[in-house]
Order: sequence, then C-alpha cells, then structure tokens
Amino acid sequence: MQRMAPYLFRWKARPDIAQLETTVDQLRTELIRMRRQLSGKEQYIARLKTLVRQRSTTIDDQRGKLEQSQAQIRQLDEEADHLAELVRQS
Repeated sequence: MQRMAPYLFRWKARPDIAQLETTVDQLRTELIRMRRQLSGKEQYIARLKTLVRQRSTTIDDQRGKLEQSQAQIRQLDEEADHLAELVRQS
C-alpha cells in the first residue's frame, strides 16, 4: 500500500491589523478631502452658471436696446430725408 502524503497547509500570513486600520483611516481622510473638493467645484460651477445667465440676460437687454436705437436711427434718417426733400422743393 502506498503511503498517503501528509497535507501541508500553508496558511497565508494575516496582514497586520494595525496597518489595515491605518490604511482605512488614510483612505477615509482622502475620501473626505475629495468630497470637499468636489463640493467646492460644484459650488464654483453653480456660481459660473448663475454668472452666465446674468451675462446672457444683460447681453439680451443690450441687444434689444441696440435694435431699438437702430430703428430710431432709421426713422430719423427717413424723416431727415423727407425734410431735406421738402426744403429742396421750396
């Protein structure tokens, strides 16, 4: 009969618990830092969106005023041409 080989169990050494706890703490700290950065960037983006909306509104208002001014200029040009024609006829 063949003799059975004894089983050799090679257990992996347990990692140092203290080192794992330190790593977890470092990762938690990093996560908190990254969340704060993200929050700051989200606030910055929200502020930029508000500023873009305000700027767009201002641009639209100015464009409307410009169009009104151009219409008034056209009307005044027409009136000036009409008056010049009346002066020439007299």
